[in-house]
Amino acid sequence: MRLALAEADIAAREGEIPVGAVIARGGEVISRAHNRCEALGDPTAHAETLAIREAVRAAGARGLSDCVMYATLEPCAMCAGAIRLARLGGVYYGAPDERQGCCGSVYRLTEDPALGGIIPAGGGVLARECRARLAAFFGALRRTAPRGKE
Repeated sequence: MRLALAEADIAAREGEIPVGAVIARGGEVISRAHNRCEALGDPTAHAETLAIREAVRAAGARGLSDCVMYATLEPCAMCAGAIRLARLGGVYYGAPDERQGCCGSVYRLTEDPALGGIIPAGGGVLARECRARLAAFFGALRRTAPRGKE
């Protein structure tokens, strides 16, 4: 998770929402990524999807059942869907997302047996550090946002 936090820090420096993701196989990191939605002008360029794309290239296979993802924020519906399609062996996240989280907070998309198979998911890994990055980013954004007419 510390490597995912380092990716989140890169995202924040680039003006992106500070989310990072790492995919490992047997203790070896095979991909790492951070949010790049603004830089790429692509709403699907979340850290998780970018990490999956790189892991598939690195592994030379579409399925990643022997791999685990670590993400600093609980994956959204899109990312949880990508995790399912990549057939990751598990996903562990830091900060829960009580508004849009799809790995335990709002919904358990990765663990829904109706979708074929269960991908274990768990949260709270270095949660305080993960939450702190998000709070700092959004706090700074609120402080610098232009004020409306009063």
